[in-house]
Amino acid sequence: MVAYLKKTEGSEGFHQIVDFINASHIRYALTENPTIYVSLINQFWQTATARTLDNGEIQITATIDGKVKIVTKASVRRHLQLAYYDGISSLPTTEIFEQLSLMGYVTTSDKLTFQKGHFSPQ
Repeated sequence: MVAYLKKTEGSEGFHQIVDFINASHIRYALTENPTIYVSLINQFWQTATARTLDNGEIQITATIDGKVKIVTKASVRRHLQLAYYDGISSLPTTEIFEQLSLMGYVTTSDKLTFQKGHFSPQ
């Protein structure tokens, strides 16, 4: 699934969120839409093995079309263009709700399920 970050008529309540995401380091990961064939996914999962390296990092090795592919946290960050020096590695729920409240989101729930009706009209 891919996100389309456009400000269309009738979605004015989401314009601040669209602006936020467009300026965010996760924009590429949400909007890039590569063609991925089911046969390649099947090959990956049929041959994938995981191991923990001496430095504690987990590495997944799989063979796709006869070529060995290695997946690490660093490679995922690089390919999704999340690999910059001071990037966010995790965002606490409290921080998410604090930022949402600045955009007019009001709720008493602490669940990460968002309802359009909880945003202020402005």
